[in-house]
Amino acid sequence: MSLNKKFPRLLPTSIGKGWTVTDLVDDSFKAYNGGRLAEACRLFTQKMVAGNGTVGMSLTGALTPAGLGKAAIIPLMKAGFVDWIISTGANLYHDMHYGLGMEMYAGSPFLDDVTLRKEGIIRIYDVLFDYDVLLDTDAFVREVIQGAEFQRTIATDEFHWLLGKYVSAREKKLGIKETSVLSAAYHYGVPIFTSSPGDSSIGMNVAAMALRDSKLLMDVNRDVNQTAAIVYAAKSSGEKSSVFILGGGSPKNFILQTEPQIQEVMGIEERGHDYFLQCTDARPDTGGLSGATPAEAVSWGKIDPDNLPDCVVCYADSTITLPIITAYALTKVKPRKLKRLYDRRDAMLEKVREMYFKHGRVAKIEHRTDLDKKKKPKKAVKGRSGRSVTGTKRDA
Repeated sequence: MSLNKKFPRLLPTSIGKGWTVTDLVDDSFKAYNGGRLAEACRLFTQKMVAGNGTVGMSLTGALTPAGLGKAAIIPLMKAGFVDWIISTGANLYHDMHYGLGMEMYAGSPFLDDVTLRKEGIIRIYDVLFDYDVLLDTDAFVREVIQGAEFQRTIATDEFHWLLGKYVSAREKKLGIKETSVLSAAYHYGVPIFTSSPGDSSIGMNVAAMALRDSKLLMDVNRDVNQTAAIVYAAKSSGEKSSVFILGGGSPKNFILQTEPQIQEVMGIEERGHDYFLQCTDARPDTGGLSGATPAEAVSWGKIDPDNLPDCVVCYADSTITLPIITAYALTKVKPRKLKRLYDRRDAMLEKVREMYFKHGRVAKIEHRTDLDKKKKPKKAVKGRSGRSVTGTKRDA
């Protein structure tokens, strides 16, 4: 093998005064996870957002409490670089603190938590805020969801769109702008889903209101089909579908299962997401890297096998990688026209529904199982007690 013909020489430029983020990424991040972060920046800018493809983002970990919603996620949405989002409910709940004008503080991870509890201070590692922030945010959620427009079964993207409308109104009243991801998503037409609606303080308040006869229910079935419809709309129109995964967990699987939902469950021909970018500190060998590696995801049909070289996993903290990738992308690529996928949600869902019935599993004669055939009764055998036992030769 001739190395100089296949690989670039490892000879970085000396870091100088006044270097930008793009200078560091392009000239100094050459190996190990620095090298992977450089690959991540290039993948995101040169392929994921370079054309007109659809980019989905998944969020786990306490990113919004640390201010990354305002610092990075909102700028990416505003630039048209993130078209739809899967998030933990916790990230959306803590995001509202900023939109409601509440105060968050940069503290220390080495404080006495017993003392903090006595003083009514909440700690998320080194982020601090008063306990009243939780109580006031809870009160805001409960007040909003009592409205008539919430008294029905709705998908989480519609729920968050409505919630974002009210957060936006509060921002306007307070004279602040683009502090909340929910508010920005409402303005830019970016649908936000939650894979586990009950697993957050938002879900807890929704559940509490159900005890007071609230009719609000989350339509998780529509969430599954709607996210698949977003991906299918992109792929069937000749666009690329990309996923930008921060952390892992349920949101990661939810954004990746869109392809198995199309292929395996609906029976519609597809090949998987085109580009895969993940920033994580989890490992696959311990079972902690939810959804596993891009190569493994190929076996599930989640990733297009032909595009496996265009999949990058950067094993580094999202609070480091996300700001760098954001700054790099905003410097290297011009803003794209907003897709406003939320405005097209019904049309996209109807399109995938039509394909499901026309070319998918419903229209096929072949069946994987014989569930629709008349089952033969199981043979009854006698146990030691002498009683008839159906379907087993062992004692009941």
